[in-house]
Amino acid sequence: MEGVPGMNTVPNPNYYDKSIVLDVKPLRSLKPVFPNGNQGPPFVGCPPFGPPSSSTGNSPFSPFGAQPPPDLNQTQDTPPPTFVTPIQSYRPPTVVSNGPSTSSRTRKGVGRPKGAGRPKGTSNSKKKEKTSLDVQVVKRDFDSGISAPEREDGNGDLVSSVLTRFDAVRRRLAQVEHGKAGTSKAAGVLMSNGVRTNMKKRVGTVPGIEVGDIFFSRIEMCLVGLHMQTMAGIDYITSKVGADEEPLATSIVSSGRYDGEAQDPESLIYSGQGGNADKNGQASDQKLERGNLALETSLRKGNGVRVIRGEEDPASKTGKIYIYDGVYTISESWVEKGKNGCNTFKYKLVRVPNQPPAFGVWKGVNKWSDGLTARANLILPDITSGVESKPVSLVNDVDDEKGPSYFTYISTLKHSKQTQPPTIGCSCHGSCAAGNLDCSCVRKNGGDLPYLNGVMLVSRRPMVYECGTTCPCHAICKNKVIQTGLKFRMEVFKTDHRGWGLRSWDPIRAGSFICEYAGEDKLRMEQEDDEFVFDTSRVYNSFKWNYEPVLVDENPSDEVPEEFNLPSPVLISAKSFGNVARFMNHSCSPNVMWQPVFVEGSGESVVRIAFFAIRHIPPMAELTYDYGVSLTSEARDGSLLHGKRKCLCGSVKCRGSFG
Repeated sequence: MEGVPGMNTVPNPNYYDKSIVLDVKPLRSLKPVFPNGNQGPPFVGCPPFGPPSSSTGNSPFSPFGAQPPPDLNQTQDTPPPTFVTPIQSYRPPTVVSNGPSTSSRTRKGVGRPKGAGRPKGTSNSKKKEKTSLDVQVVKRDFDSGISAPEREDGNGDLVSSVLTRFDAVRRRLAQVEHGKAGTSKAAGVLMSNGVRTNMKKRVGTVPGIEVGDIFFSRIEMCLVGLHMQTMAGIDYITSKVGADEEPLATSIVSSGRYDGEAQDPESLIYSGQGGNADKNGQASDQKLERGNLALETSLRKGNGVRVIRGEEDPASKTGKIYIYDGVYTISESWVEKGKNGCNTFKYKLVRVPNQPPAFGVWKGVNKWSDGLTARANLILPDITSGVESKPVSLVNDVDDEKGPSYFTYISTLKHSKQTQPPTIGCSCHGSCAAGNLDCSCVRKNGGDLPYLNGVMLVSRRPMVYECGTTCPCHAICKNKVIQTGLKFRMEVFKTDHRGWGLRSWDPIRAGSFICEYAGEDKLRMEQEDDEFVFDTSRVYNSFKWNYEPVLVDENPSDEVPEEFNLPSPVLISAKSFGNVARFMNHSCSPNVMWQPVFVEGSGESVVRIAFFAIRHIPPMAELTYDYGVSLTSEARDGSLLHGKRKCLCGSVKCRGSFG
């Protein structure tokens, strides 16, 4: 018997009531209910899906389009045996379907960008209350910059752009609504205006998404086509086989909360969907339909299924982080009794070999953090000698080198000059509040606090103004972010070919503060061979990171400029004195950016350089920023921009040199 050790026969039907599992009405017999004129756009209530691709022959997902399960109803009075029963014992040789029926329509009066996919909605009002996205109207004359083909099939740049634009809008909405979650509203805005990609459902890998990428909401995965369901754990397409159609699983999200879900990074025991308690608290057997039937079809056909692992966000008591763990295949399935006494489908998925580690890295880091295992090849447990609130490990997995050249660890800028005249701090007591124009620091920041929840930067600005020691607000004021030290557990590690580097044990969300560039501020370069110099006079690759005002109903003329406004060039050397920032390597496609921050303290006003995450950064991914290139007095190859050092970042956009 499949799935049960020691068994090689199908159980006698006289001892198991198959109708408990398969007494299901065909889905085509369900009557769809269409949204009325008072409901929101079609995407409200469940994730939208793009049109089918003629090249794949796959029809779009429809909640009423799954084929009916086989009619194997039998009535038996004998209670089922206690051993596990395989799903395969219920599966007939062929499954016949009459095809899908339409379950949604486009509402009149709601426009869509040219080429955008036609999203679908749900008619179940109870489900809508749980999953609906905020209704948003398409902005007139808004150009998403994404063509119709690009919305169907993306790439790395498109995926990065969509996620950056989404999170920028989310942060701004949360800022103006004083900390309220802006995830759902931001998703509604972007979807309505065609800011998404990979809308064509597909089996296997998704263009532009790498194994190990992390997401902080299901909606992010929906926007880039990794998993199209905002609530359901199983996503699937309808595959046409001759005159018949059958569902085929494309991806699953393992929440980590179901009994029996393995923590093994190479395999997963996944529980089927359905059978949850109703309004009367009565649970029921799961049924072989929709997502469950799609997984069963994928088991029979042997196609790969994308697996996303959900884990608790260490920075949030209620938040989740989703790790894309690559493609798995389904090796077996069975039915077993759950704690509620009802039948539950179980599927064993095995990871396809030769994929980069993802969930395995996450579990390994958790073991180091919890002290369950020791960090291998550890040289020093804390390179800061207690200067930082969080220890920074020193590790070498590459060779026998015992550490970097000697330097004195300091946690902040060691300044010897005054970059601006001293100013008087604010008069707030407690914590500075957004919109309080009586606060001089809030006024300097345009009436808003520059940070969201005192953790992440909302937008790049010409200058961010933080409260300092002359401000009477308390030490944990939400406008004192870079002064509170490291927020993540870091390690300095030896790279393969670029010396020492820096990475985090923790996942880092886009916009989060990482560290400042600590060192000695200089009036000029005193040593040409100083490779630990940060210089704001260099030329850096430009990029767009802030939100688009029109998407949050703001005047385009009020857009926050991203060009920095420095009273004079900032030059900091970390050769003799420095912190973890001195170990961050250069990349022409960095995941970290710098922002000037003006801090009033100790009678001297100084500009400090703070680093923030450009995008979500998985644990153990190297942290890099753009070193920039220097202006030269002589043109070479028609350009005055030439770096002094050869670039080894390996990016497809590598410009060849830096510094």
